[in-house]
Amino acid sequence: MFSGIVEEAATVVAVEPDRGNVRLTLQCSFADELKIDQSISHNGVCLTVVEKTREAYTVTAVRETLERSNLGLLQVGDRVNLERSMSMNGRLDGHLVQGHVDRTAVCTDVREADGSWYYSFAYDFDRREALQGYMTVEKGSVCVNGVSLTVCNSRNDCFDVAIIPYTHDHTNFGLIRKGTVVNLEFDIIGKYISRRMAFVDE
Repeated sequence: MFSGIVEEAATVVAVEPDRGNVRLTLQCSFADELKIDQSISHNGVCLTVVEKTREAYTVTAVRETLERSNLGLLQVGDRVNLERSMSMNGRLDGHLVQGHVDRTAVCTDVREADGSWYYSFAYDFDRREALQGYMTVEKGSVCVNGVSLTVCNSRNDCFDVAIIPYTHDHTNFGLIRKGTVVNLEFDIIGKYISRRMAFVDE
């Protein structure tokens, strides 16, 4: 379980196809602290450490992950938002994030707003999935590339988020442009409420 508070934007140093999977090696400042079998969020995708050195570690993304997220688009030199699993005895600064990406979205606009930025994202609207909580709500939470954010201007198939300078500079949001593909995880609480309401309506 994660909180959507990114620790570091790490650099991809190797991408190795492995049959239907892809092995990703990333260099980060806390690689030496990691353990084999530890879970880490990568652009919002929970992956397990399978190898490590003092400066880098390797994870495997399976076909399902590659089809549902933007990890299959990664190349050497790309930046990836990292977060280690949260400690249950600390403060929850973001919101509850599982690390299970629901779908990708495309950035449709980036607007500077006197020291902050507004990003717009669009995704394919599916009414059946929306009724199960795969949607945004105004002032609700959404996880974009592993970053916990508050939704503004929520619509059926798109939404905006406001990004402060710290997030812009310390995550890969600073590299997102119009046309960039990002990972989305919708709010787990909203999913459960929508699922429960579906049974009430039957």
